[in-house]
Amino acid sequence: MIRFEHISKSYGKHVVLDDISCALPKGKITSLIGPNGAGKSTLLSIISRLLDADNGQVFLDERGMADYKSDDLAKRLSILRQSNHLDLRLTVKDLVAFGRFPYSKGRLTAEDQQHIAQAIAFAQLEDMQDNYIDELSGGQRQRAFIAMIIAQDTEYILLDEPLNNLDMKHAVLVMKTLRRLVDELRKTVVIVIHEINFASQYSDHIIAMKDGKIAYSDVTESVVQAEKLQDVFGIDFDIIRKDGKNICNYFNI
Repeated sequence: MIRFEHISKSYGKHVVLDDISCALPKGKITSLIGPNGAGKSTLLSIISRLLDADNGQVFLDERGMADYKSDDLAKRLSILRQSNHLDLRLTVKDLVAFGRFPYSKGRLTAEDQQHIAQAIAFAQLEDMQDNYIDELSGGQRQRAFIAMIIAQDTEYILLDEPLNNLDMKHAVLVMKTLRRLVDELRKTVVIVIHEINFASQYSDHIIAMKDGKIAYSDVTESVVQAEKLQDVFGIDFDIIRKDGKNICNYFNI
C-alpha cells in the first residue's frame, strides 16, 4: 500500500499541498480529481519521489519512500508523466525496451525480451511494434508509453493525465488497458484525470482535491455525487445512473 502523512508543499507564499494524509488502496485504480491548481500532479510527483515535499512522509508497503534505493524503487513503482517527448528516432519496440532498464541496464536478456513482447501484446500494439514513434498518432504513442510502463513490471503504476489530448476512442483504449492491469495482473494504478466520467466508469477509488487539500476520499460511487462534485468544482452536476455506474452531466452551468 502507498500512504502519505502530513504532506505539505509551497512555492513562496503559494501553498500547493496543505498538510494532507491518505492511503491508496492496493490492487485498485485510484483517480485523483479536482480543478486546475488543486495539487493533484504535485502530489503524484511527491509520491513517485520526483519532487520533494516540504514536510511529511510517503510510505510504500510501510517502508519510507526515502529509504528505497533508486534501482530498487524502479522495480516497485513506475510513473508516466504528462510530457513524453523524445528526440530519438525509436520504434515502438525500442521504446518499450526502455521499461526493462532497471533490470537489464541496457543489456537485454531473454527474460527482458519476453517482458517486452508481453507488454506490446497487452497494449495491443503488435501490428505497429516496428513503426517509429514519431509516425504514430497521439493515442497510439500514448499506448506505446504505457506498454513501456507495463514492461517495467512494477506493482505500482502512477500516471499523470494520460488522457490529455487524446480523442475519445484512444482515451477509452487507454482506460481499458489500465483496468485490465488491475483486474488481470493485480497492479495498483494511481491516475490524475480531468474527465469525471472516465474516473467514474473505470476507477475503484477517488480522491477529490480542492485548494491543496483532500476534500473527499472514498469508493467511486460515494464521491461521484452531485453535492460533493459541486463542492469540489464549483459548478452544478446532475447524476445519471446507468448500468450500476454514475454518469455526470455538468454542461448546464
